[in-house]
Amino acid sequence: QVQLVESGGGLVQAGGSLRLSCVSSGSIFRLDAMGWYRQATGKQREMVAIIDTGGIANYEDFVEGRFTISRDNAKSTIYLQMNNLKPEDTAVYYCRRLGVTTDYWGQGTQVTVSS
Repeated sequence: QVQLVESGGGLVQAGGSLRLSCVSSGSIFRLDAMGWYRQATGKQREMVAIIDTGGIANYEDFVEGRFTISRDNAKSTIYLQMNNLKPEDTAVYYCRRLGVTTDYWGQGTQVTVSS
């Protein structure tokens, strides 16, 4: 049974930084791509960044070089370093594990950016 646990969210002022973490358990972590998604109140969930098994990352345009996704296969963990946060980054951030046949989601961590 794959489980994902996010942490690192919180309240930060605009221009500040946060580092999110997502620890995965249950199967061979290094074999799956991983991603960060977010969902703001009243909006659909959207992709933020994805990192493949080789460490190659892709970002949505709104990231604009402010976020960095990374993974540590030895710790079965991915990270999202978020710098220069904006109020529009306020959302629940979810970790997703893209399995071969099944995707898995964490419970999410709230990020709130005040202006």
